[in-house]
Amino acid sequence: MNHSQDTPDAKNIDLELLIPANDQKDPEFSLVVPALNEAQTISEFCRWCHEGFAVAGVVGEILIVDSGSDETAALALKNGARVLKTPKRGLGRAYIDATPFIRGKYVIMGDVDCTYDFRLLTPFVEGFRSGAEYVMGSRWKGSIEKGSMPWLHQYFGTPATTRVLNLLFGSSFSDIHCGMRGVTKDGLERMQLNSQSWEYASEMVLKSVHLNLKTVEVPVTFYKDRKGRVSHHKRNGWFSPFQAAWINLKAMFIYGADFFLVKPGATMFFLGLALTLLLSLGPVTAGITFSMYWMLFGLTLAVAGLHSFYLGILVRTFYDYDGEVRKRYLSHFKYNHTFVVSGMLFIGGILLAVPLISVYVRNSFELTNNIVPWSHLAVVGALAAICGFATFTFMLVLHAGVLMRGEL
Repeated sequence: MNHSQDTPDAKNIDLELLIPANDQKDPEFSLVVPALNEAQTISEFCRWCHEGFAVAGVVGEILIVDSGSDETAALALKNGARVLKTPKRGLGRAYIDATPFIRGKYVIMGDVDCTYDFRLLTPFVEGFRSGAEYVMGSRWKGSIEKGSMPWLHQYFGTPATTRVLNLLFGSSFSDIHCGMRGVTKDGLERMQLNSQSWEYASEMVLKSVHLNLKTVEVPVTFYKDRKGRVSHHKRNGWFSPFQAAWINLKAMFIYGADFFLVKPGATMFFLGLALTLLLSLGPVTAGITFSMYWMLFGLTLAVAGLHSFYLGILVRTFYDYDGEVRKRYLSHFKYNHTFVVSGMLFIGGILLAVPLISVYVRNSFELTNNIVPWSHLAVVGALAAICGFATFTFMLVLHAGVLMRGEL
């Protein structure tokens, strides 16, 4: 056994890389798997990985990210795996810690408990060979051993959260929580994972979409826990699966915030705009009378919608990793053009309010009932002025964000 002296994080006292005597040189594939007190299954898992490499005809390494206190590290080294010793900081953090130590061009992740069959690596290899940058395992396209998943997880939790993610991102995954997945080393580095815990799984899927990684799904085989082994969810108590689901949903909502902002915001804006303009010359009666109160409701709807729409665009620029989204919106909101248009809206809106202000002043600063249509035109003016100001300030924030990235 050797200790690494030249790895990127060798100076990090929290991390220690242990290298087996029969270390694999120049691996093309890296199997990166976190472990926490998995002495019961680690030896068999390593044998499965070596068999998977042989069957697939590839050269690969096994990198175990060990944060436990049992014999897992020693057994892994004995079976030809590299071991990165880390503090216990969460599942997602394990992959963050491991990234600088990965040597392969392609990375395959999973669990060390022999629930995923690492003897069957060929579908992942073929996926990468076909040009995929992200290879997602799917238990639904493969096989699920009876008793391997709790009923609630198999028939409700995983399908429901998968549908939510597909709805938010327009994707077509069948099993977003599958622990066996692959990504190119370049793709993994570009993802810049932040999640420290279970939500890393959703973050990876979401960022694969944001990054427009070429993605394929491949079947995997999923087995139940070995007799005598207690899963991490059970170790952490009955609430652990619900907590994992909650933090995964949180990740989906945060990374998919534009879903709740752009289209709903645009819909609200145009509905509010239509209602406001419809009443611009006074009340309208069509079965019921649409009065000033309806007009003010339309104003509120339009303003809230525009605000949501612009926030959604900013969110999209936050999660734009290749700069194409920012370029597109910058072309739509050029500084000079937007300055002129928003200025015209603002000034035009103020001018529409002038007649009402004039009547107000002439009536000794009192508003009477005979101010239609001036009051309705003033509401249209207020909407125009607000839209002009909101568009101008949005353009400034958009350009400031791009400037901070050094892209202007």
